[in-house]
Amino acid sequence: MIRKTIDRIRSSLLHLPMGAAARRRASGASVDSPSAPAAPGAILDCYASSAPSARNALEIFKGEWSSKLPEPLDDQGGKALLFDDKRVKWLLAQCGGVEGESVLELGPLEGGHSSMLERAGASEVIAVEANSRAFLKCLIIKELLRLQRVNFLYGDFVEYLRLPPSRFDLVVACGVLYHMRNPVELIALASAVTDRLFVWTHYYDEAILSAREDLAGKFPSHVKAEYGGFVHTLYRQEYRAALDWAGFCGGGHADSAWMSRDEILGCVRHFGLTEIETAFEAPDHVNGPSFAFFARRPDARAEAGAAGG
Repeated sequence: MIRKTIDRIRSSLLHLPMGAAARRRASGASVDSPSAPAAPGAILDCYASSAPSARNALEIFKGEWSSKLPEPLDDQGGKALLFDDKRVKWLLAQCGGVEGESVLELGPLEGGHSSMLERAGASEVIAVEANSRAFLKCLIIKELLRLQRVNFLYGDFVEYLRLPPSRFDLVVACGVLYHMRNPVELIALASAVTDRLFVWTHYYDEAILSAREDLAGKFPSHVKAEYGGFVHTLYRQEYRAALDWAGFCGGGHADSAWMSRDEILGCVRHFGLTEIETAFEAPDHVNGPSFAFFARRPDARAEAGAAGG
């Protein structure tokens, strides 16, 4: 039954380019509306003809992997070092590790950080992914790496946080904040379910971005906004040609909203996580200025010390 379900999903994905899906969301049309009829016999392309292997599984998404996969799978993936990420190593040092702790990961992409958190001893990692292709890649990684304490969920993590779920010892939001249309809401919702938050994100800096010919045109407008009592400015960012790559790993709409670095940190403080450490400052990042931070509630450090003492 699982194989048939995955085949049906994969078949539908083959005939619905990611760019088309994003454009349907942008226009308000249902992503589930019918696509063009598949070519006769196209479903047969979903069957393997060789003995079971890791290569077979990885080649379901050949050319779409962003991550450099761990050995001996490393010749099959992309280039991003997400399975041995220095940002996660820094996080673990800042928070004193995650041994025996619960972690909520927002947007696991291909499971690289999920696997690092399990290896670090997390008792449970709930990883919520809205991109169907990324979710299926996570399931492949879970099987190939034999992950035991990671639970990948398919759905919108903002909606998941609105439920709300139970509390977590740590929330990890690496590479997702700048894909939101309402990034302040995400920070508010995440802050409501944890006392410790890790974020890596791009941010808006007019001086830097206006000088970049490859990026300046992607930010056509800005607007003042307010959420939860926090007043801020949102800068519209458009994905444009990136939507036409099947491996697209941005947000679920044709655009998102970036914030300035100062307002991101101000927002985190506004919602109660006032102890903040920053790192990985990269104003010249190829995709726009970026940085990381680990934020905690003031009493979280004392509670962690008491629990360990």
